[in-house]
Parts: sequence; structure tokens; C-alpha cells
Amino acid sequence: METATLVPVEEYLRTNYDPDCEYVDGRIVERNLGELPHGTVQGEVFFYLRSRARKLGIKVVPEQRVQVSPTRFRIPDVTVLRLPLSDDRIVTTPPFICIEVLSKDDTMEYMQEKIDDYLNFGVPYVWILNPRNKKAYVATKDGIVEAHEKLETKNPAIALPIAKLFE
Repeated sequence: METATLVPVEEYLRTNYDPDCEYVDGRIVERNLGELPHGTVQGEVFFYLRSRARKLGIKVVPEQRVQVSPTRFRIPDVTVLRLPLSDDRIVTTPPFICIEVLSKDDTMEYMQEKIDDYLNFGVPYVWILNPRNKKAYVATKDGIVEAHEKLETKNPAIALPIAKLFE
């Protein structure tokens, strides 16, 4: 049986990974990198939100480290933060939305663990986008539901038409 080498948090934080990796309880976790459908959807959601950021009072950042617990760092495909921002290099307070675009190799177990990390950290909205079947889901503390026409939030009110993401 193979055992993983545990890495201290300090070493993870001072190491540059290319592409960046997540950190889960001492383990370095490589992310499934997207192919063209993944990158296209990630770009569409980033562009849609970024073009409205000033009006909504948000900051939209791709692939940003988020410390969800003392020993866990996740990297959402897109992170939406409320303004004003802290001066930290790593997000250490709950983002407004964490957005994950599924890659073909993502498993339900892997994604559910990430969703749980975000929600337990206090993230009010987690959006999961599946470019292969052109479906979108919203996870909140109340559960996960499929979004049929648009992805929505409150305070600030965001309504992103799902059809725009999968054109």
C-alpha cells in the first residue's frame, strides 16, 4: 500500500506549482486541468461576471487559492469576492461564490468534498458547471439543485443566463 508524503502548510505556501495545486490535510492534490470545453465555460463565466463587477461591488478572480480551513486550500476555477477586499495574497474569508467547472476526469466524490469544504467554510453559493451535458447546479447550505435558466444570487443580485455559458 502506497503512503502519501505529508507536506507542511508552510512548504505548500512557499512552493510554486505549475499548474497550481490544492492542499488537503498535508497532501498536495493536483487539479484536473480542463480541456477546451472547460476553458471556454470558465472564460465565459469569468467574462460575464467581470464585465459587471464594478456595478455589483464584486471582484472576480480565476484560479485563486482559498484557505477553507487551517489545513485545506482549494482553488476554484472562478472565485467571486465581495468588496472591500483584504490585503491578503490568499483568500482567508469566505468568498461570495466559488465556481467549479467540471473536467472530464472529475469524480462525484472529489467534487462533493470540495463543495462541502466551501459550504463548511461559509461560502453562500457554489456553482458547478458541466460543459459536457450543458447543465449547471447551485449548492448552498440547503442542498444542491439544478439551475435551469439562470444562476442566481442575492445581495448582490446576480442572474447569469445558463445559455450564455454553453453557446
